[in-house]
Amino acid sequence: MTDYVPPKVWTWNKESGGRFASINRPIAGATHDKELPVGKHPLQLHSLGTPNGQKVTIMLEELLALGHEGAEYDAWLIDIGKGEQFGSGFVAANPNSKIPTLVDHSTSPPTRVFESGSILMYLAEKFDSAFLPKSGTARTETLNWLFWQMGSAPFLGGGFGHFYAYAPIKIEYAIDRYAMETKRQLDVLDRHLAEHEFMAGTEYTIADMAIWPWYGLVVTSGAYDAAEFLSVHEYKNVIRWANQLAARPAVRRGRIVNRAFGEPSAQLRERHDASDFDTKTQDKIAKD
Repeated sequence: MTDYVPPKVWTWNKESGGRFASINRPIAGATHDKELPVGKHPLQLHSLGTPNGQKVTIMLEELLALGHEGAEYDAWLIDIGKGEQFGSGFVAANPNSKIPTLVDHSTSPPTRVFESGSILMYLAEKFDSAFLPKSGTARTETLNWLFWQMGSAPFLGGGFGHFYAYAPIKIEYAIDRYAMETKRQLDVLDRHLAEHEFMAGTEYTIADMAIWPWYGLVVTSGAYDAAEFLSVHEYKNVIRWANQLAARPAVRRGRIVNRAFGEPSAQLRERHDASDFDTKTQDKIAKD
């Protein structure tokens, strides 16, 4: 228990502590002038290889694997630990200052797209409803699960992940509350995937791409080092689905783009051409 009593009026007079304390603040807007770079492709992604960033790079790599040459892209690293998401150019592209952000220069003026779910839908519709059924029940089911993920992930990442892995002190009530909700969500997925190959049924869609970087990695690679704590072995159908997606070449490529942490062999800090996945280029980028 704690003897903390909330004040009548909350004021921001100190950092909250924890891993991301230095970049958290109660106000929006730019903190410094910095324009976004523009590469050679119409699609310019400004991101970081977190689960939300992985959704988009997986989608772009799947589009390229499907033969959509117009999905070639530049992926620029946004180091949120250094506050690069608060640069004037980034804030102009995304007033919420969160990764990922996409700018499509094939339109005049360029189209900004922010929020990962919105980016997935934008890309699907731009490329002839790729990975998103055009109409009917299948489209609705895909969007059901896409929006489920967008609404649920904050409980996993900002809730459980924060209090279990990143908070400066361990609060039993907070960890119990969010562990319970995380396991409930995994059970939702497990029951659904017991009867369906993919989230929307028999077809792989943007719903799978949205959910896998969060929940797939929790059950297969121990995100937050919490696999044992959450007893993820119980969710056998989620594990089956997660491993199935992890084996896709486009998923394997997309998950390392803009990744700036972990093993150097699993990092591709920036991607400007398909050749950047070559081992020689990969090693060079990892050392920069």
